[in-house]
Amino acid sequence: MSTAFVFPGQGSQDVGMGADLAKEFASARAVFDEVDEALGERLSQIMWEGPKETLTLTQNAQPALMAVSMAVMRVLEAEHGFVLADKVKYVAGHSLGEYSALAAAGALSITDTAKLLRLRGQAMQAAVPVGKGAMVALLGASLEVAEKIAAEAAQGDICQVANDNDPAQVVLSGDKSALDRVPEIAKTHGVRRAVALPVSAPFHCALMQPAADAMAEALSKVAFKAPAVPVIANVLAAPISDPAEIAKRLVEQVTGTVRWRESVLAMTAGGITDVYEIGAGKVLAGLVKRTAKDLNAASLGAPQDIAAHLAGLTG
Repeated sequence: MSTAFVFPGQGSQDVGMGADLAKEFASARAVFDEVDEALGERLSQIMWEGPKETLTLTQNAQPALMAVSMAVMRVLEAEHGFVLADKVKYVAGHSLGEYSALAAAGALSITDTAKLLRLRGQAMQAAVPVGKGAMVALLGASLEVAEKIAAEAAQGDICQVANDNDPAQVVLSGDKSALDRVPEIAKTHGVRRAVALPVSAPFHCALMQPAADAMAEALSKVAFKAPAVPVIANVLAAPISDPAEIAKRLVEQVTGTVRWRESVLAMTAGGITDVYEIGAGKVLAGLVKRTAKDLNAASLGAPQDIAAHLAGLTG
């Protein structure tokens, strides 16, 4: 097999996502209904009608993005007889997308995944007082350059690599005082742009330790199954299948770096030729193409996307 499925993270959400799937397919509607029931509220209504500010809240965006990804999976399975283990070698997800990947591979139920992501979003938001943390994207910076900038900017504060997204895009996270120093320091290293991100908390850095503790407790109470195919873990950029290790790495992921560039390179090393982004947006397909130009990458988030790529998926 030479195909990998990848699942988007926060930032890919948009009002209306998944609505066409729900309108056209009963299997997709069932996913949104299950997520609504798991959370005890009509998250689907927020997804399809907004307001965008409410959907973008971390505690809503995380389970909502998973719901769209799983709706696409259920359509493939129920309508087209798709069997993940027969067609896909690896799954992977960007940050919260790792939970979607695990749900797609059968390691977690949709209900458990929705509840975990709601808790994860709440815990990450609560970990740091609003205004204390920040994140900055470095455009035109390698990982090595970004690490030097982070070290120079820290000056006793927290400043570390949160996301290594592609060969020229790295995101830093930490104390706002340190992140405020990043743009000027980045100039001295020849970085093209340093862009402050409109986020509500400094994700994937040591400031998230309270959230990691909360997830450790929550994950210890969930029964994981072995995934149908290995998941390439964010913090390792390597495939794993053992349920105990999966739970451990999900805890580490809260404060650790999302090693996405290396994860894509691990796919190519594993013989992957085709990568399908399952769910909302097209962010990951772009990152994949910029990291490994020989990989074919496509995004499946709406009925027309599924129709366009069905032959390649089920052939």
